[in-house]
Amino acid sequence: MDVALLHGLLLLLILPVLLYRYCATFHYFCKVTFFNLWVLAMATLLSPFAAIRGRCVENMKLLCAAIRPLKHLYGIKIEVLGAEHLNLKEPYVIVCNHQASLDLMGMVEVIPKRCVPIAKKELLYMGTVGWACWLSGIIFIDRQRTGDAIDVISQTAETIRRENLRVWIFPEGTRNQSRSMLPFKRGAFHLAVQAQVPIFPIVISPYWDFFSSKEKKFTPGTFTIRVLPRIETRGLSPKDVPELTETVRKTMVDVFSEMSSNPCRDWPAELPLLPSTGATKGTDGVWHDEDTTGTSD
Repeated sequence: MDVALLHGLLLLLILPVLLYRYCATFHYFCKVTFFNLWVLAMATLLSPFAAIRGRCVENMKLLCAAIRPLKHLYGIKIEVLGAEHLNLKEPYVIVCNHQASLDLMGMVEVIPKRCVPIAKKELLYMGTVGWACWLSGIIFIDRQRTGDAIDVISQTAETIRRENLRVWIFPEGTRNQSRSMLPFKRGAFHLAVQAQVPIFPIVISPYWDFFSSKEKKFTPGTFTIRVLPRIETRGLSPKDVPELTETVRKTMVDVFSEMSSNPCRDWPAELPLLPSTGATKGTDGVWHDEDTTGTSD
């Protein structure tokens, strides 16, 4: 074999290793690509097993089991605080801040039994990933058609009480790696009020120290998940939803800011409860908000 050709082949073999080791951008894209390929491969592998049982919330256990190994592969440590708040047998709604795809790692750490996320409808058409999500009972919403989204929320309110489900929603509606949280869509809060079930806010600390899509950084690191005490909606009506939404958001923003400035702090067992809205139960069930749902992007 020609010596020059041999040297060229060796260089092709060594170059990716060198780039992965010394080029942060190449390192970032390799890890992100592997993350997506892992999810695709696991969805393809597990979907036939999930299909035996059909569309069922119990299939979420398979998806969670498939995602959990990623934290070990990436050297990510996750600390969970307040998980005992979720130990309820009744249905409820979880609202959580949404930063990046890494939120999947955090979600599978704390997601309770019989809990399904609400996601954008586009996910349904992503091949075996969409099929696996559908089989796991994930609820899909078309964010471009507000009327359809409201109908789905209304149907979900009936379903979670009838089937004793928990629902996980990202009320920001899209990924956000800024220093605060985006304004919340009101869909999650309409859902909780209509179903008269409690809300559990969950705050995931920022990933800035080890992950940034803008800076193309992805290294081993640690983040914290804080489950806040339950927020009651019993007795509230749709007219109370705007105040409820802003009150929950403010509490989550305050916790996020404190976690950002004190990433290693020992958190108290309890945080202050949200102030009461002083509302009474109403009868008006008509929603007029445009794009009120919050889904993962």
